[in-house]
Amino acid sequence: MKIIKNTKEMQDISLRLRAEGKKIGFVPTMGYLHDGHLSLVKRSKELADITVVSIFVNPTQFGVNEDLDSYPRDLEGDCTRLEKFDVDYLFNPDAEDIYPANYHTYVEVETLTENLCGRSRPTHFRGVTTIVSKLFNIVLPHYAIFGQKDVQQCYVIKRMTEDLNLLPQIIINPTVRENDGLAMSSRNKYLTKEERIIAPAIYQSLNTGKEIILKGERNADKIVAVITATLEKYLLFRIDYIDIVDTKNLQKVNEITGDVIIAAAVFLSKARLIDNVIVKI
Repeated sequence: MKIIKNTKEMQDISLRLRAEGKKIGFVPTMGYLHDGHLSLVKRSKELADITVVSIFVNPTQFGVNEDLDSYPRDLEGDCTRLEKFDVDYLFNPDAEDIYPANYHTYVEVETLTENLCGRSRPTHFRGVTTIVSKLFNIVLPHYAIFGQKDVQQCYVIKRMTEDLNLLPQIIINPTVRENDGLAMSSRNKYLTKEERIIAPAIYQSLNTGKEIILKGERNADKIVAVITATLEKYLLFRIDYIDIVDTKNLQKVNEITGDVIIAAAVFLSKARLIDNVIVKI
């Protein structure tokens, strides 16, 4: 595995690979890799001739008082994990290379970013779309692979890619979970032993909501109330949101008439955990 730090060098490599007819698969990450990330790497290896993984803790997607400085990092361990998967290139740029002095350009996607995480993190998706568009222009991938756990991010990036005629085909992989159902996340590291024991209740409560829908309930507020009551039994949870949204524009629904996503963001002390389930009617 070759580690590339410089954006121009990475772009030159990608241009050469494309000229040789090689298909490039790309997995953008912020590092501290777990099996969820590695499932995306595996998918890239299946799809493409060359796999590029980026590790970059992107400062523009963190809001004021969020965990940019404390976000978990383990570059050495990440490299060991990636080498076991025969990753071809690790792109690990410095912030100064991505956002040089006098940087003033940002990418924004409207509508899709207004609900769910966008309500409590109003600048987050501007940072996500900006860095992902930059990475797409540097790595020039044929395929870019993301995880369903970050479902709103997936929708936003797909919309951006279509609207701006960007190169890659966006591939969405299923959420990878621990044995007890907790969605894998780098931020799970923040959980205390007590918090880790109750954290799977997030996914369990979403599945309860799914079961209620599949049994015939169509009033979204009633379903959200059941999920909320389930989580509020655990005093350590602080709910950011629990919403039921459509699968087209992520708009909140009152009456369920088609496929929906039940999505949640919940705090356990300093860990903000997100999860979702898709319900097909």
